[in-house]
Amino acid sequence: MAKRTSTLGAVSDINVTPMVDVMLVLLIIFMVVTPMLQKGVSVDLARVQNPRPMADADKEDAVVLAVTRDGKIYMGGSIIQPDQITTTVKDRISSKLDKTVYVKSDARAKYGDVVTVVDNVRAAGVDSLGLLTERVEHHAPGAPTEASQ
Repeated sequence: MAKRTSTLGAVSDINVTPMVDVMLVLLIIFMVVTPMLQKGVSVDLARVQNPRPMADADKEDAVVLAVTRDGKIYMGGSIIQPDQITTTVKDRISSKLDKTVYVKSDARAKYGDVVTVVDNVRAAGVDSLGLLTERVEHHAPGAPTEASQ
């Protein structure tokens, strides 16, 4: 009897199709989840030369109020009326050791709306109030800017 040997050997090529499928699924998941991770309402912050770093504003339990350009006031993701700010902020900071409240305002928001929010937050008895801004990016004098390219 002749013994039959198998002509099929180990395949040395890597099958990348399953890996590509997994990567595409992960990409889709990240594309769907990323907008949901944004905390609160996005506003176009005022730009300043030398902002103070306020890393605590990004914490999960930070109290952040946002003033939009159309005068709406948000705490987290929900709209709040100006006359409710003092009591709501008082309730949120009553059990916290760090009684800091952050206000982020759209650069084109009315000054009076921002002052109203700041006054109502101060009336709640906060220890400190942070106004969130963005840093102005400096370009070298001879370097081309985006507009001139």
